[in-house]
Amino acid sequence: MISRGSGYSRTGRLGLVIATGAVALLVLSACVPNNTAASDSKATALTVDSTASDCSLSAAKAPSGSVEFTVTNSTDQVTEFYLLADDGLRIVAEMENIAPGAPRKLTTQLKPGDYFTICKPGMVGDGVGRATFTVTNSGATAELVGNEKSQTAAAAKNYVTYVKEQVTRLVPATSTFLGAYLAGDDEKARSLYPITRAYYERIEPVAESFGDLDPEIDFREADVADGDTWTGWHRIEKDLWPPAAADNGGAPYVALTPVERKNFADKLEANTQEFFDAVNAKGYSVSIDAISNGAIGLLNEVANGKITGEEEIWSHTDLWDIQANLEGARVAYEGVRDIVAAKDAKLVTQIDGDFSSVEKQLAKYGSLDAGFTYYNDLTTLQVKQLADGVNALSEPLSKLTAALVK
Repeated sequence: MISRGSGYSRTGRLGLVIATGAVALLVLSACVPNNTAASDSKATALTVDSTASDCSLSAAKAPSGSVEFTVTNSTDQVTEFYLLADDGLRIVAEMENIAPGAPRKLTTQLKPGDYFTICKPGMVGDGVGRATFTVTNSGATAELVGNEKSQTAAAAKNYVTYVKEQVTRLVPATSTFLGAYLAGDDEKARSLYPITRAYYERIEPVAESFGDLDPEIDFREADVADGDTWTGWHRIEKDLWPPAAADNGGAPYVALTPVERKNFADKLEANTQEFFDAVNAKGYSVSIDAISNGAIGLLNEVANGKITGEEEIWSHTDLWDIQANLEGARVAYEGVRDIVAAKDAKLVTQIDGDFSSVEKQLAKYGSLDAGFTYYNDLTTLQVKQLADGVNALSEPLSKLTAALVK
């Protein structure tokens, strides 16, 4: 199943990773940068038309190496495009939040093999137009050589280390949060909620690469498809910050019973442990374009989701999420920065400056340690200024993968 807000959706889902604060930046600073808005001239260029009922590609196959998908949304709502592995579950590459009439490009490195493509109009449901996609052996390899090859290997290794570190912290922090929740200490649980979620938000694209795992952990109520059970962080969030009837479809909110609380808590704890097990499985790795696409995806998550205040609709702790997304994107970017700098120094300079600008802007409202202003307390002008800063960074960052793999 493909569901928005998790699993097959949201922020650039490609098997990616992130770390925490200064430690993470130190771990990854030895590696690579980003790239420009220009397309990769060596890439095989394909077009994708996402309609209400189909996901049509200009070709059903491509040679191995760099492939660029230009996705056009022909519907009246946002859409997503996915390239899935041969099991139809694992996400190899993804582009989300594609607005109607505004084509976007997804560049990725593909090995020979069988894949599936699918689009998801409205970013909900199981998607449409699922079709097979074949990558033939071109005889050329996508491997880097010399110093760039060693930098790439180091970036990938460090990024996996970062992901594991974040998940290792997420597991006990989640248990502590759920302990307070089950004990009925709602005040403590509310205080722990946003800072615990930060570990997850930094590496969200990684969870999104594991099928239904992210939907079960991070579904928003608006993302729940008919017939699905709403679970995860946001189900508990609503119980901790119960809405007025006017904000609950006109009906009074009914608090969860102790038994219901335990059921949802057990489910979240089990899913979090599953996430931990997945990234610590033997052979788990990430590709270099997954790292850069992850950074892009995290910024898209902020620009198209968090900035609207829809993510934390009950708690209004969106700025905590935005900070964590930004940290995750920064770590992923720093991991490939030096590699990109050798190819497009101008792009790196622009991204460096835009990152610093957004970070300073967000710091005006607090920090993860001290807490942030609640999102519903921001003025319309403050939200716009923050959105403008995020969008300014998203534009050059979107060019990162193309610059990295060219």
